[in-house]
Amino acid sequence: MFKFAGKVLSLSAASLMVTTAFVSAQDMAALEAAAKAEGQLTTIALPHDWCGYGAVIEGFKKKYPEITVNELNPDAGSSDEIEAIKANKDNKGPQAPDVIDVGLSYGPQAKADGLIQPYKVATWDSIPDTAKDADGFWYGDYYGVLSFEVNKDLVKNAPADWADLLKDEYKNSVALAGDPRASNQAIQGVYAAGLGSGATDAASAAEKGLAFFKELNAKGNFVPVIGKSATLAQGQTPILITWDYNALAGRDTLNGNPPVDVVVPATGVVAGVYVQAISAYAPHPNAAKLWMEYLYSDEGQLGWLKGYCHPIRFNDLAKNGKIPQDMLDKLPPAAAYEKAVFPTLDDQAKGKEAITKQWDAVVGANVQ
Repeated sequence: MFKFAGKVLSLSAASLMVTTAFVSAQDMAALEAAAKAEGQLTTIALPHDWCGYGAVIEGFKKKYPEITVNELNPDAGSSDEIEAIKANKDNKGPQAPDVIDVGLSYGPQAKADGLIQPYKVATWDSIPDTAKDADGFWYGDYYGVLSFEVNKDLVKNAPADWADLLKDEYKNSVALAGDPRASNQAIQGVYAAGLGSGATDAASAAEKGLAFFKELNAKGNFVPVIGKSATLAQGQTPILITWDYNALAGRDTLNGNPPVDVVVPATGVVAGVYVQAISAYAPHPNAAKLWMEYLYSDEGQLGWLKGYCHPIRFNDLAKNGKIPQDMLDKLPPAAAYEKAVFPTLDDQAKGKEAITKQWDAVVGANVQ
């Protein structure tokens, strides 16, 4: 899947214009100075318990204390992030996001709509070609697979596969970690259920996934609540369909109260890549670029790995012996990921189109 190629773009010390040379110490010094002069960075949709973002943000603040990080709506979905850019095109205040972290399928559309700007970080070459826009408008940051996070106090027999979720014993138990009309995580959950139901392509995955959730809802097993570790612990959503890194982080946070199982399903193992981009209307463009440099540095990438996400530069870091063994030991067994499917951009676009537009008509559950 992973190939390595491409050019690295840097910042001209004089004008901060993008060039085709490697970022030099002088270029970084100029970028840092420009970012510090702006003094702020506005992020959106970055929950601190998602992918280790709390520690990643703190790492950036520690490195650049002159830059205030303004965090908008941590629980927003990918669509909300795009809408925030659109709604704040002429707004240079704190409600205008500088950067976004969205599902892979949102990157190309945001580029086509002129909502994001190109920028290539110093480590550009080590980002797989299959996970980045050749012109630098968006680039993969991390990935994981859809899993079941299970409250063991309330669910004595954890589901092993998608079909198990339809069992009578899981009445009022199963929830998505987002609204499938707006959240990439939830959309991919429906898509994965479709693959687990025997689908072999994007169109049928969406169709079968919607049919699966229609049945799940009709049986009374589906809970139309945006699930989180807190709702899982409280018993409102005892089985949560979520990215493995969120489930593992939730397990650690709950620390046995209640005990949590994290299950990678036997079939329909869908890997999702998220992407970073800078708003075309970013009020603080240099701080945004510096943020990207931090995220794609070894330190930033390992910060995500601590949060159980596979950073996009994982292969490069592993090849160069930069991943501590204790960090590798905390990850799920590699065998659980052997059946993982990485949907193409076209697959994701088709799935997203069908799921977001047909959820109300087919499933009829208002997730909120």
